[in-house]
Amino acid sequence: MATRSPVLNIMIRAADKAAKSLKRDFGEVENLQVSKKGPADFVSAADRRAEKTLRQELSKARPEFGLLMEESAEQESRDDQHRRFIVDPLDGTTNFLHGLPHFAISIALEQRGEVIAGVVYDPIKEEMYWAEKGVGAYLNDRRIRVSSRDRLDNALIATGAPFKGKGDRPQFQAELDAVMANTAGIRRFGSAALDLAYVAAGRYEGFWERGLSPWDMAAGLILVREAGGFVGEIEGKAIRVDSPSIIAANAALEVTFQRLLQKAAKQAKTAQKASPDSANGSPGAQS
Repeated sequence: MATRSPVLNIMIRAADKAAKSLKRDFGEVENLQVSKKGPADFVSAADRRAEKTLRQELSKARPEFGLLMEESAEQESRDDQHRRFIVDPLDGTTNFLHGLPHFAISIALEQRGEVIAGVVYDPIKEEMYWAEKGVGAYLNDRRIRVSSRDRLDNALIATGAPFKGKGDRPQFQAELDAVMANTAGIRRFGSAALDLAYVAAGRYEGFWERGLSPWDMAAGLILVREAGGFVGEIEGKAIRVDSPSIIAANAALEVTFQRLLQKAAKQAKTAQKASPDSANGSPGAQS
Protein backbone atom coordinates (compact mmCIF):
# COMPACT_ATOMS: atom_id res chain seq x y z
CA MET A 1 0.00 0.00 0.00
CA ALA A 2 1.19 3.51 -0.77
CA THR A 3 2.34 5.75 2.06
CA ARG A 4 -0.36 8.22 3.07
CA SER A 5 0.48 11.87 3.64
CA PRO A 6 0.06 13.40 7.11
CA VAL A 7 -2.97 15.43 6.02
CA LEU A 8 -4.69 12.37 4.55
CA ASN A 9 -4.13 10.52 7.83
CA ILE A 10 -5.80 13.45 9.59
CA MET A 11 -8.80 13.16 7.26
CA ILE A 12 -9.08 9.41 7.82
CA ARG A 13 -8.84 9.73 11.60
CA ALA A 14 -11.50 12.46 11.59
CA ALA A 15 -13.85 10.30 9.50
CA ASP A 16 -13.29 7.32 11.76
CA LYS A 17 -14.02 9.33 14.91
CA ALA A 18 -17.20 10.89 13.48
CA ALA A 19 -18.34 7.46 12.28
CA LYS A 20 -18.46 6.11 15.83
CA SER A 21 -21.30 8.45 16.81
CA LEU A 22 -23.09 7.89 13.49
CA LYS A 23 -23.10 4.14 14.04
CA ARG A 24 -24.48 4.57 17.57
CA ASP A 25 -27.20 6.90 16.32
CA PHE A 26 -28.04 4.63 13.42
CA GLY A 27 -28.77 1.87 15.92
CA GLU A 28 -31.35 4.13 17.54
CA VAL A 29 -32.65 5.83 14.42
CA GLU A 30 -36.28 5.88 15.60
CA ASN A 31 -35.30 8.04 18.58
CA LEU A 32 -33.48 10.71 16.59
CA GLN A 33 -34.80 14.24 16.72
CA VAL A 34 -35.33 15.32 13.13
CA SER A 35 -35.87 18.78 11.69
CA LYS A 36 -37.07 19.50 8.18
CA LYS A 37 -34.60 21.42 6.04
CA GLY A 38 -36.67 21.48 2.85
CA PRO A 39 -38.93 19.29 0.74
CA ALA A 40 -37.84 15.68 1.20
CA ASP A 41 -34.45 16.87 2.51
CA PHE A 42 -33.69 16.35 6.18
CA VAL A 43 -30.98 17.07 8.69
CA SER A 44 -30.75 15.04 11.87
CA ALA A 45 -29.20 15.38 15.26
CA ALA A 46 -26.75 12.70 14.19
CA ASP A 47 -25.75 14.78 11.16
CA ARG A 48 -25.00 17.80 13.35
CA ARG A 49 -23.01 15.77 15.87
CA ALA A 50 -20.89 14.22 13.13
CA GLU A 51 -20.21 17.63 11.59
CA LYS A 52 -19.17 19.04 14.98
CA THR A 53 -16.69 16.19 15.44
CA LEU A 54 -15.26 16.63 11.96
CA ARG A 55 -14.92 20.39 12.38
CA GLN A 56 -13.12 19.96 15.71
CA GLU A 57 -10.73 17.28 14.44
CA LEU A 58 -9.85 18.98 11.16
CA SER A 59 -9.56 22.48 12.63
CA LYS A 60 -7.41 21.27 15.51
CA ALA A 61 -4.95 19.60 13.14
CA ARG A 62 -4.96 22.24 10.38
CA PRO A 63 -6.39 25.48 11.84
CA GLU A 64 -5.21 27.56 8.87
CA PHE A 65 -7.17 25.52 6.31
CA GLY A 66 -10.58 26.64 5.14
CA LEU A 67 -13.70 24.58 5.78
CA LEU A 68 -16.75 24.17 3.55
CA MET A 69 -19.37 22.05 5.31
CA GLU A 70 -22.98 21.28 4.49
CA GLU A 71 -24.64 22.41 7.71
CA SER A 72 -22.61 25.44 8.83
CA ALA A 73 -21.04 28.67 7.59
CA GLU A 74 -17.91 28.48 5.48
CA GLN A 75 -14.57 29.10 7.17
CA GLU A 76 -12.20 31.00 4.89
CA SER A 77 -8.71 29.65 4.30
CA ARG A 78 -5.73 31.45 5.88
CA ASP A 79 -3.30 29.03 4.22
CA ASP A 80 -0.77 30.29 1.66
CA GLN A 81 -1.76 27.39 -0.67
CA HIS A 82 -5.47 28.28 -0.34
CA ARG A 83 -6.26 24.82 0.97
CA ARG A 84 -9.65 23.93 2.37
CA PHE A 85 -11.53 20.85 3.50
CA ILE A 86 -14.88 20.17 1.81
CA VAL A 87 -16.99 18.01 4.11
CA ASP A 88 -20.28 16.14 4.10
CA PRO A 89 -20.75 14.59 7.55
CA LEU A 90 -23.59 12.36 6.38
CA ASP A 91 -24.12 11.78 2.67
CA GLY A 92 -27.31 9.75 2.43
CA THR A 93 -29.22 11.40 5.28
CA THR A 94 -32.61 10.19 4.04
CA ASN A 95 -31.33 6.61 3.91
CA PHE A 96 -30.01 7.01 7.45
CA LEU A 97 -33.31 8.31 8.80
CA HIS A 98 -35.22 5.44 7.20
CA GLY A 99 -32.90 2.81 8.62
CA LEU A 100 -31.24 2.02 5.27
CA PRO A 101 -27.58 1.11 5.87
CA HIS A 102 -26.16 3.01 2.91
CA PHE A 103 -24.56 6.35 3.81
CA ALA A 104 -21.10 7.83 4.12
CA ILE A 105 -18.83 10.53 5.48
CA SER A 106 -17.10 12.47 2.72
CA ILE A 107 -13.99 14.68 3.17
CA ALA A 108 -12.02 16.30 0.35
CA LEU A 109 -8.94 18.50 0.42
CA GLU A 110 -8.89 21.25 -2.18
CA GLN A 111 -5.81 23.30 -3.06
CA ARG A 112 -6.15 26.37 -5.29
CA GLY A 113 -9.39 25.03 -6.73
CA GLU A 114 -8.15 21.47 -7.35
CA VAL A 115 -9.12 18.47 -5.23
CA ILE A 116 -5.86 16.76 -4.23
CA ALA A 117 -7.07 14.23 -1.65
CA GLY A 118 -10.33 12.56 -0.73
CA VAL A 119 -11.90 10.18 1.77
CA VAL A 120 -15.30 8.49 1.56
CA TYR A 121 -16.08 6.26 4.55
CA ASP A 122 -19.01 3.84 4.77
CA PRO A 123 -19.13 3.11 8.52
CA ILE A 124 -21.67 0.28 8.30
CA LYS A 125 -19.63 -1.77 5.82
CA GLU A 126 -16.36 -0.44 7.28
CA GLU A 127 -15.18 0.55 3.81
CA MET A 128 -12.71 3.44 3.75
CA TYR A 129 -12.14 4.76 0.24
CA TRP A 130 -9.23 7.19 -0.08
CA ALA A 131 -7.11 8.77 -2.76
CA GLU A 132 -4.36 11.33 -3.21
CA LYS A 133 -3.18 13.04 -6.36
CA GLY A 134 -0.47 10.91 -8.00
CA VAL A 135 -0.72 8.16 -5.37
CA GLY A 136 -3.74 6.15 -6.55
CA ALA A 137 -7.11 5.18 -5.10
CA TYR A 138 -7.63 2.60 -2.36
CA LEU A 139 -10.35 0.72 -0.53
CA ASN A 140 -8.99 0.17 2.96
CA ASP A 141 -5.52 -1.22 2.15
CA ARG A 142 -6.27 -2.47 -1.38
CA ARG A 143 -5.57 -0.54 -4.58
CA ILE A 144 -8.71 -0.08 -6.68
CA ARG A 145 -9.26 0.56 -10.38
CA VAL A 146 -12.26 1.42 -12.51
CA SER A 147 -13.98 -1.37 -14.42
CA SER A 148 -12.60 -2.57 -17.74
CA ARG A 149 -15.99 -3.26 -19.35
CA ASP A 150 -16.05 -1.53 -22.72
CA ARG A 151 -19.67 -1.96 -23.86
CA LEU A 152 -22.65 0.02 -22.58
CA ASP A 153 -24.92 -3.01 -22.85
CA ASN A 154 -22.73 -4.70 -20.20
CA ALA A 155 -22.52 -1.62 -18.00
CA LEU A 156 -24.15 -0.99 -14.62
CA ILE A 157 -24.82 2.73 -14.16
CA ALA A 158 -25.69 4.76 -11.05
CA THR A 159 -27.60 8.02 -10.80
CA GLY A 160 -29.49 10.31 -8.47
CA ALA A 161 -33.10 11.15 -9.30
CA PRO A 162 -34.87 14.49 -8.80
CA PHE A 163 -37.24 14.45 -5.85
CA LYS A 164 -40.01 16.70 -4.60
CA GLY A 165 -39.42 20.32 -5.48
CA LYS A 166 -36.01 19.79 -7.05
CA GLY A 167 -34.51 19.16 -10.45
CA ASP A 168 -35.70 19.03 -14.04
CA ARG A 169 -37.81 15.89 -14.11
CA PRO A 170 -38.54 15.80 -17.87
CA GLN A 171 -34.82 16.11 -18.62
CA PHE A 172 -33.95 13.39 -16.12
CA GLN A 173 -36.67 11.14 -17.54
CA ALA A 174 -35.24 11.52 -21.02
CA GLU A 175 -31.75 10.69 -19.76
CA LEU A 176 -33.07 7.77 -17.75
CA ASP A 177 -34.94 6.33 -20.72
CA ALA A 178 -31.81 6.57 -22.88
CA VAL A 179 -29.59 4.90 -20.30
CA MET A 180 -32.16 2.18 -19.56
CA ALA A 181 -32.39 1.33 -23.25
CA ASN A 182 -28.65 0.96 -23.68
CA THR A 183 -27.22 -0.54 -20.49
CA ALA A 184 -27.40 -3.62 -18.28
CA GLY A 185 -29.07 -1.73 -15.46
CA ILE A 186 -29.41 1.42 -13.35
CA ARG A 187 -29.08 1.86 -9.59
CA ARG A 188 -30.29 4.78 -7.47
CA PHE A 189 -28.98 4.24 -3.91
CA GLY A 190 -29.13 7.78 -2.51
CA SER A 191 -25.49 8.65 -1.84
CA ALA A 192 -23.50 10.39 -4.57
CA ALA A 193 -20.26 10.02 -2.59
CA LEU A 194 -20.65 6.24 -2.52
CA ASP A 195 -21.80 6.15 -6.15
CA LEU A 196 -18.52 7.77 -7.18
CA ALA A 197 -16.53 5.51 -4.87
CA TYR A 198 -18.21 2.50 -6.48
CA VAL A 199 -17.23 3.75 -9.94
CA ALA A 200 -13.64 4.02 -8.68
CA ALA A 201 -13.82 0.47 -7.31
CA GLY A 202 -15.21 -0.97 -10.55
CA ARG A 203 -18.61 -1.81 -9.06
CA TYR A 204 -20.32 0.60 -11.45
CA GLU A 205 -19.17 1.48 -14.95
CA GLY A 206 -20.59 4.99 -14.75
CA PHE A 207 -22.55 7.60 -12.81
CA TRP A 208 -24.37 10.81 -13.67
CA GLU A 209 -26.34 13.41 -11.74
CA ARG A 210 -27.32 17.07 -11.87
CA GLY A 211 -27.64 19.64 -9.11
CA LEU A 212 -25.16 18.25 -6.62
CA SER A 213 -23.36 20.40 -4.05
CA PRO A 214 -19.56 20.54 -3.68
CA TRP A 215 -19.58 18.35 -0.56
CA ASP A 216 -21.59 15.66 -2.39
CA MET A 217 -18.95 15.01 -5.04
CA ALA A 218 -15.59 16.61 -4.14
CA ALA A 219 -13.99 13.51 -2.59
CA GLY A 220 -15.44 11.26 -5.28
CA LEU A 221 -13.78 13.27 -8.06
CA ILE A 222 -10.26 12.32 -7.04
CA LEU A 223 -11.26 8.75 -6.22
CA VAL A 224 -12.42 8.18 -9.80
CA ARG A 225 -9.48 10.00 -11.35
CA GLU A 226 -6.87 8.16 -9.29
CA ALA A 227 -8.59 4.87 -10.10
CA GLY A 228 -8.06 5.55 -13.80
CA GLY A 229 -11.51 6.88 -14.65
CA PHE A 230 -12.99 10.00 -16.20
CA VAL A 231 -15.01 12.76 -14.51
CA GLY A 232 -16.45 15.83 -16.20
CA GLU A 233 -19.62 17.80 -16.74
CA ILE A 234 -22.30 16.12 -18.82
CA GLU A 235 -22.14 19.01 -21.28
CA GLY A 236 -18.44 18.39 -21.89
CA LYS A 237 -16.81 21.07 -19.73
CA ALA A 238 -14.08 20.36 -17.20
CA ILE A 239 -15.45 19.41 -13.80
CA ARG A 240 -15.31 21.76 -10.79
CA VAL A 241 -16.56 21.14 -7.28
CA ASP A 242 -19.41 23.58 -8.01
CA SER A 243 -20.29 22.21 -11.46
CA PRO A 244 -24.03 21.91 -12.24
CA SER A 245 -23.68 18.33 -13.49
CA ILE A 246 -21.32 15.40 -13.26
CA ILE A 247 -20.59 12.31 -15.30
CA ALA A 248 -18.09 9.65 -14.23
CA ALA A 249 -17.10 6.56 -16.18
CA ASN A 250 -14.30 4.19 -16.97
CA ALA A 251 -12.06 5.29 -19.83
CA ALA A 252 -13.56 2.83 -22.31
CA LEU A 253 -17.12 4.14 -21.96
CA GLU A 254 -16.45 7.82 -21.32
CA VAL A 255 -17.27 9.13 -24.82
CA THR A 256 -20.19 6.81 -25.56
CA PHE A 257 -21.88 7.40 -22.21
CA GLN A 258 -21.42 11.17 -22.38
CA ARG A 259 -22.81 11.41 -25.92
CA LEU A 260 -25.82 9.32 -24.89
CA LEU A 261 -26.67 11.73 -22.06
CA GLN A 262 -26.02 14.84 -24.17
CA LYS A 263 -28.35 13.59 -26.91
CA ALA A 264 -31.10 12.77 -24.41
CA ALA A 265 -30.79 16.15 -22.69
CA LYS A 266 -30.94 17.96 -26.03
CA GLN A 267 -34.08 16.06 -27.03
CA ALA A 268 -35.69 16.90 -23.69
CA LYS A 269 -34.94 20.61 -24.10
CA THR A 270 -36.40 20.56 -27.61
CA ALA A 271 -39.57 18.88 -26.34
CA GLN A 272 -39.88 21.39 -23.49
CA LYS A 273 -39.64 24.32 -25.88
CA ALA A 274 -42.38 22.79 -28.00
CA SER A 275 -44.58 22.25 -24.92
CA PRO A 276 -43.60 24.78 -22.20
CA ASP A 277 -46.26 23.60 -19.73
CA SER A 278 -44.55 20.22 -19.44
CA ALA A 279 -41.29 21.64 -18.11
CA ASN A 280 -40.36 20.45 -14.62
CA GLY A 281 -43.64 18.60 -14.28
CA SER A 282 -45.53 21.88 -13.69
CA PRO A 283 -49.26 21.84 -12.75
CA GLY A 284 -50.09 22.78 -16.34
CA ALA A 285 -48.76 19.47 -17.62
CA GLN A 286 -51.26 16.88 -18.77
CA SER A 287 -51.33 13.67 -16.78
